[in-house]
Amino acid sequence: MNRLWILSALLLTAPAMWLFGPTQAIAPAPPRYQEWLADARHLPDPATATTQQISAWFASLPPGEADALTEDYPEVVGNLDGVPVARRYAANRDPALPGRQILALDRRGDGLVAEVFGDLNTANRVAVLIPGVATELANFNTGLGGVRHRAPAWQARQLHDQLRTLDPGTPVAVIAWLGYDTPDAVRRDALREDSAASGALALERLVAGLTQDRPDRRITLIGHSYGSIVAAHAASRLGPQVTDIIAIGSPGMGVPDRAALHTSARLWAGSAPDDWTRRLPGVQIFGLGHGRLPVDPAFGALPLPCADTAGHDGYFQPGTRSLHAMARIALGQAVASEA
Repeated sequence: MNRLWILSALLLTAPAMWLFGPTQAIAPAPPRYQEWLADARHLPDPATATTQQISAWFASLPPGEADALTEDYPEVVGNLDGVPVARRYAANRDPALPGRQILALDRRGDGLVAEVFGDLNTANRVAVLIPGVATELANFNTGLGGVRHRAPAWQARQLHDQLRTLDPGTPVAVIAWLGYDTPDAVRRDALREDSAASGALALERLVAGLTQDRPDRRITLIGHSYGSIVAAHAASRLGPQVTDIIAIGSPGMGVPDRAALHTSARLWAGSAPDDWTRRLPGVQIFGLGHGRLPVDPAFGALPLPCADTAGHDGYFQPGTRSLHAMARIALGQAVASEA
């Protein structure tokens, strides 16, 4: 009888723990991690070494040794924040993608990838696009469902073009950053924040790598949909170089208001008039849901003009107020109100 009672209790509580258990942040190991650690050259541990330590270690290597290491472990070198940008591009070079500046590439599972538009070595201002649910390596260039304007690579290119149009003289770069395993669909995983918490760990390392030798660099994070939750989880642990966080089409950021993000960065929020996230209830119960929508005035975010934006994925369409405003924010320029 006791055994039956225990079994019944397990059957009842397991689904509840699956749904309502605590949020877990797991930093994935890079490809070929164990081989890298076992190498007789005593290579730095990507899981524990800071981006500053990685940078200093690579700088200490003779060019020939660094080249050999890149050739032996392109999967590790190409995904290691702190490694010189040019070396990461070389490690991630793909004959199928000639001329592309690929900052990270991991083909395992759904895949991870980050692409740079502009000169990241000279850029004073950098914008990082964080995509949302169901974005993966297979649709990074083509867009979810084959819809071009849903593709992070296309979106980043539009933002970079807008930046160059507004201010041709300022060195800028845009990173389309699929650096975390997004939820596969708008189901249980998308209602929880485990993916966001894990993504935040990777985002923190990205920002640390971008600013370690450039304390003057200014960074704008743009989180689309679930990507805004990734930015929210990382916000309190990012340095002052992150001056602005923009949430577009956000289902909530996992906190009740802007103050709960504990960041000095300005927070902007925008949502198209017909974006389906506007219909979400704005609640969070037992770890499900993401709380008040950041476009709610009570949240305390600055309003991003989106009156002429269409749908959940139209924020980067050329000619829209949303694209123009995001570019101005990334450049440190004033943004006109919706009126």
